Amino acid sequence: MGVLDGKVVIVTGGGNGIGKECALLAAREGAAVLVNDLGGGLKGDDSGSAGPAETVAQEIRAAGGTAASNSDSVSEYDAVAAMIAQAKKEFGGLHAIINPAGILRDGMFHKMPPEDWKAVIDVHLHGAFNVTRASIEHFREQQDGAYVLFTSTSGLIGNIGQANYAAAKLGVMGLSRIIAMENAAKNVRSNIIAPFAWTRMIASIPVKDEASAQRVERFKKNMRADQVAQMAVALCADGAKDTSGQIFAVRGNEVFLFNQPRPVRGMARVEGWSPQSLIDHALPAMKANYTDPGASASVFPWDPV
Repeated sequence: MGVLDGKVVIVTGGGNGIGKECALLAAREGAAVLVNDLGGGLKGDDSGSAGPAETVAQEIRAAGGTAASNSDSVSEYDAVAAMIAQAKKEFGGLHAIINPAGILRDGMFHKMPPEDWKAVIDVHLHGAFNVTRASIEHFREQQDGAYVLFTSTSGLIGNIGQANYAAAKLGVMGLSRIIAMENAAKNVRSNIIAPFAWTRMIASIPVKDEASAQRVERFKKNMRADQVAQMAVALCADGAKDTSGQIFAVRGNEVFLFNQPRPVRGMARVEGWSPQSLIDHALPAMKANYTDPGASASVFPWDPV
């Protein structure tokens, strides 16, 4: 007996990396899986191929599981709506969507072409909207559904050279939170995962010094896509029905629950504030509580378990 017995799950970006491992694990846990992958390059600037998605679907079927493939882009709403319809037609329903599909177009913000900004937002943020909006009415009608969306520490904490990616991934956090709030009464839940895993997306990030190179080698050995898949699949299961609106991270064998933005310090002034009084009093008083603008490595400086 698997935790997803009788479930139908769509996994986007399922041809490689985290998506592939999520699709394989969901099938092993009893789900019928629609494996979606455009089959394109990391930058999303080619026409793609049906090959990666169908290869994973074949692997699932060869192992005795149930799977079909889809090679449409999550950045196109009509294509996503057709993907939802395909899952329902082929497998008789839909219960969960795992959405790690993504691309990278890294670069310093002051040098970032508008097309690189738009491309990343389209796949990550608009893609998350498309898969949730195209399926939310179905989930609400059956009063059952789970979304596992993907954020990143680039958005939650910050990484230099990833303004487009960070903006999209922080947007996904807000989207997931509102979906969870608005649909709790209909038993529809949404959670997000910030993954730490060695994938072709992470492999594309430039290594600029020896310290970075050593850190990359530790990533390869200790942070794998299959470890992230365990949490993604768990969040789709009925056993996680009381978990919604949360932010998780998976880092090797470590799992984390992130807090969410809340006030950390407040001040009031009966007569009101002026720019000068804010400069003289409020900002100095709050300075001890400022968040350090360090990158992800400053928050997770230790080797993964």
